Amino acid sequence: METLLATILLLVRPAPTQLQMDEALRTAAAEVVAMQSGEGGGEWPYEGVYRVGGNIPVAYRVGGTSIVGEALLRLPGLEGDAQRQQAIRRATEYVCGAIDEPLLQVETYQGGYDVRAWGACYGARFLLALQRAKATPDGLGEQVRTATEWYLSALQKFEIPEVGGWNYARDAGAETPCAASAFMTPACLQTLFEARALGYAVDASIVERALAALERCRTDDGNFAYSAQQQARKQSRMIPGAVGRMVSGEMALYLAGRSDTARLQSAVEAFIRFWRELEVRRAKGGTHLPPYGVAPYYFWFAHYHAAQAVEALPEPRRSELRAQLNWLLWQTREADGTWNDRVFRRSAAYGSAMAMMSALMPTSAPPSAWR
Repeated sequence: METLLATILLLVRPAPTQLQMDEALRTAAAEVVAMQSGEGGGEWPYEGVYRVGGNIPVAYRVGGTSIVGEALLRLPGLEGDAQRQQAIRRATEYVCGAIDEPLLQVETYQGGYDVRAWGACYGARFLLALQRAKATPDGLGEQVRTATEWYLSALQKFEIPEVGGWNYARDAGAETPCAASAFMTPACLQTLFEARALGYAVDASIVERALAALERCRTDDGNFAYSAQQQARKQSRMIPGAVGRMVSGEMALYLAGRSDTARLQSAVEAFIRFWRELEVRRAKGGTHLPPYGVAPYYFWFAHYHAAQAVEALPEPRRSELRAQLNWLLWQTREADGTWNDRVFRRSAAYGSAMAMMSALMPTSAPPSAWR
């Protein structure tokens, strides 16, 4: 039935050809480069409703810049694109310099709703991507390594005490145990996997606690609770709203040998089946609205991790699901060539970056496993 539905949808609005997709990605990249801002011209702040002192949090500025920087790095043709090279250099300088920002420091962290660990996760990931691709801008090697070590150290220190894993919405108090987030923990784990693969120091006990925390979020039917401190109960009726954390959670566990291709495929198929439940909330106001508690900002996060999971599957299912994901991606492209899952114009940089990386997943370097 699902295959028949996919075929009908393709006839109604065909999937993009490879030439169309390549051109769309170049257009999005040009739009994103033009959106770079900030005092030094090196930022792509992620914008949501959350503010600190009325301003976009520093961690959102670092995280958003890092995500866009990685997308521009992944797009082929960097060696012949001077504008993109300059944009990546400015972003690298900003992310490296941000380690001195007071509102990123571990010492002043007090728990509660605070996204500085999110910024540390993606700040490290961008700098690691530069090093893996051997694309660190000339003259910035020492700063990149110093900042990478700083972000990785901070990320590990932001671990939830006793429980393990990470959450941007914690109970008050840095030392207070609380539920681990099934959204944030997988991304942090992948950053640490990549760090160790590149020779950086990673505390294995932190990784093991985070993996255990993530497994507590997973229920017998493949659902992942939004967050959990104890073993989550079965709640399959919430799966339509859980598909983003299903694909991200299974992928992180798979890379650590705690999942398999059957679970991955089931999660991806659930994402495609219930994609409409995410689409109805894309670029809308509000956050966790019923019936599934879906917020707009899950949309591109889910697409990225679904695309990543597909590449771990065997053929021929991989090609079939890849085509379906590209078709879904094509439906949400804006008239100006960008992608956006928020009501804020500035967040088109983040949305476009995640869409670009989703489309580029087949040719991107595979994520590092935890051995």
